Amino acid sequence: MRLAIALFSSTLLLTANAASASGADYIRAYGAQGVNLWRLANQGREKDSHVSQRPVLVVQDNSNIEEPNEFPDQWFTQPIDHFANSSDTFKQRYWINTRHYTPGSGGPVIVLDGGETSGEDRIPFLDTGIVEILARATGGIGIVLEHRYYGKSIPVSDFSTDNLRWLNNDQAAADSARFMAKVTFPGIDEDLTAPNTPWIYYGGSYAGARAAHMKVLYPDLVYGAIASSGVTHATLSNWEYYEIIRNAADPTCARKLEHTTLAIDALLGVPFAKRFIKSLFGLEDLAHDDDFISVLESPLGYWQAKVWDPAVGSTKFDQFCAFLDKPILGNGSVSSLPVGHEDRLVHLPGDIKLDFSILNYAQYIKENYVSQCKTSVEDCFGTYNDSSFLATGLDQEWRLWLFQVCTEWGFFSTAPPDPAHPRIVSKLLTLEYSSKICRQAYPAGKYFIVPPMPNITAVNALGDFAISADRLAIIDGEVDPWRPCTPHSDYAADREDTILQPFKLIPNGVHHYDEYGLKNISDEPVEIRKIHGEMIVFVMEWLKAFKAPGSR
Repeated sequence: MRLAIALFSSTLLLTANAASASGADYIRAYGAQGVNLWRLANQGREKDSHVSQRPVLVVQDNSNIEEPNEFPDQWFTQPIDHFANSSDTFKQRYWINTRHYTPGSGGPVIVLDGGETSGEDRIPFLDTGIVEILARATGGIGIVLEHRYYGKSIPVSDFSTDNLRWLNNDQAAADSARFMAKVTFPGIDEDLTAPNTPWIYYGGSYAGARAAHMKVLYPDLVYGAIASSGVTHATLSNWEYYEIIRNAADPTCARKLEHTTLAIDALLGVPFAKRFIKSLFGLEDLAHDDDFISVLESPLGYWQAKVWDPAVGSTKFDQFCAFLDKPILGNGSVSSLPVGHEDRLVHLPGDIKLDFSILNYAQYIKENYVSQCKTSVEDCFGTYNDSSFLATGLDQEWRLWLFQVCTEWGFFSTAPPDPAHPRIVSKLLTLEYSSKICRQAYPAGKYFIVPPMPNITAVNALGDFAISADRLAIIDGEVDPWRPCTPHSDYAADREDTILQPFKLIPNGVHHYDEYGLKNISDEPVEIRKIHGEMIVFVMEWLKAFKAPGSR
């Protein structure tokens, strides 16, 4: 059977199945409300359960007999601080696929950056995904390298502000560089370090940006790199995330979301209607209007959870859209009428008239979010109590990616800056609201202070939209909500797609679609089979030109 995979994307339905979602999955688009959603999804877990459970390989006949673990944990010693005279170290975890390795063959090392989650969540890519695909094609070794602070590669005793000060771009890049230059692999006598062996660095999303950055920062070690959905443009206001969804979603669903957003914003501006509309969603006791609307935005994260492989992808966004159109009292004929049509309106007390899709929206939020709250809705969904964001134990894994957001990356979700622009999120979703969690969660430490706003220049100085290098491939998805932060952004200049500098956009692709794969790539959908074939071609061409330093 295939490996079960913990989705990299935002899997936001608060059920038992969501318990494996990492803190980054929620923080990625929802800030302080994301912390609340993470807590609801993880309520009742063991104290040390921030460490993902290893997916289990089982034999093809489904006999439930476990195979020996082909990818056991491996460890590499790293300094906590690469840029100080200190003897403090930690163990960085990695996994290795040697299925296709032949000693002396000159095959490459394909390393996948684990990014902002436990590296265990990436093991499927070592088995059937892009690492296995490229290792098989090139006769190379495949590696998944866990990012510092994530999974079990934790260098500190807690996640306080001071102890997180080594979680930054420069330190993480130095980890990867040192690993490539010094690692010795178990059971392999051959020296496979860079630059004597060609290393191909792969990453998706944040890790995709890291792949591009590694090629720029360490060109002598990184022979080639593939940035998939690489968010190389850091930004403060990331309103375009929702704009992609608005334009790519089914038009009927998008119109309902636009109509709902405008109607709710208007009702929140009328004192007698405000409490009514909140009560409709089961959130009448939620004190702040921006907290209320941030709960309502939560299902939009389902879009990013789309994956072409149904074994790991989510259909929750389409199910959500279908739920909005569920006929009231069995009257299916009104579903075909335009949103806001008189015959679609439900007359409520206080002379309030709402399209029936808003009532369905309210029911959806109550069933899938509010129902998970075991205390008060203010406890579950309020974000103005600073003390609720101060826990620093290692089980508070949400603090990791959020720290990176608050210090260097930004990506705060907001409404469009132009109030007249069509939108599917409330105008109350402001930069001030989305970024206040940074001030709440990270009080000034003795050695480190989180800046008032993240230093996005530290990211963008490495190339931004225009980042490029020979043997750096840029691969993005056409309808990925993160595309506006990649080199395929509409704000970026177009480029030629060449073997030396591939620049590829996957039609109808969402988030790092090329990272997923099947045992037999001929069974993959045509567009995925095409991109995998092209990746094999350009990597093979790159390798033809490789010469180890000092060789003739």
